[in-house]
Amino acid sequence: MYNSLTRVQNVFGFFTTVAFAIAALIAASDFTAPRTPSATIKPTNVQVVKGRPHYYSTKKEEYAIIKFSLDADLSSLFTWNTKQLFVYVTAEWPAPPAGADSMNQTNRAVIWDSIITSPSADHLSNLGPASLKKLRKSAAGKSIDPSRGKLSLKNQKPKYQITHPTGKIAETGEVKLHVNYNVQPWVGILTWNQGIDLGLWKKMAGGLSKAFELPAIKQKAADEKNKKKNSR
Repeated sequence: MYNSLTRVQNVFGFFTTVAFAIAALIAASDFTAPRTPSATIKPTNVQVVKGRPHYYSTKKEEYAIIKFSLDADLSSLFTWNTKQLFVYVTAEWPAPPAGADSMNQTNRAVIWDSIITSPSADHLSNLGPASLKKLRKSAAGKSIDPSRGKLSLKNQKPKYQITHPTGKIAETGEVKLHVNYNVQPWVGILTWNQGIDLGLWKKMAGGLSKAFELPAIKQKAADEKNKKKNSR
């Protein structure tokens, strides 16, 4: 009845129960830390060109390139249980009342993203040796570094272009840029930017640009021909 195997099972069961209880307390402690994220974003340069948006594209299509300026304070999202913060910017516009995408209420495409690690997760950063050494040096002796959650980007180039299944995106109206985040803790559930206040967790202040319209296709070839004619 009390052989070695039974004792090992009892000890293991007690250990997992205690570990689960501690993990639950750690995860619940996040709800006691206030979250007050804020951001302002605006487009600075918008172009629509026709070509191959990716090296593997098989055909030419219209795609948009949106540069933007972003000022964000996400420092309140960093606590001692924060592993890393995933920040991304999306371009969003309403779907037309009829057409190929009439089943969607909103079109949404990611144009830029970044992963911000906490000091305890710097070893997970996708950085070169020199950059990683500099990052670790700046956070030496810190378990939390809220300054990492403060972003100031001016005329930032997008990482990704915007395309559409129809191949046409020029002169699309009511486009807005939206700042999003995803908090990834060491222990607990993943949380995204929320639309309403939940206790000490406040929804993001700002984070949405004014609506703008994508321009017509930029005619590079025509411009070059006109320049040649004018130069003669």
